[in-house]
Amino acid sequence: MRFAVARQEGLTEELANMVDDGFESSGLDERHKAAVVFADAYLGTDGPPSEDARSFILEHFTGAELAEMGVGLALFHGFSKLLIAVGAEPEEMDVTILRTPGSPRT
Repeated sequence: MRFAVARQEGLTEELANMVDDGFESSGLDERHKAAVVFADAYLGTDGPPSEDARSFILEHFTGAELAEMGVGLALFHGFSKLLIAVGAEPEEMDVTILRTPGSPRT
């Protein structure tokens, strides 16, 4: 979703800032919370989502919507890694180094 469309659909900085640890008890609506649960499960290293998480996600999204979100997550994740790997990030951009999912903890 392009940013202009996201803003037209109601995305605000306040909402975006709720996507953090503890989002479960935030003011996000249930569909947004399900999207965060999906993203965490998709990008996480803890194996498949629990049955409760899976049910919660499927309660709010169709298979087609999940496929679209999965492709978006894969692209954003891959391109962000590529940007850093080739040193193309803007100089003023804050960079946080996280281990790659599945890699050994150091």
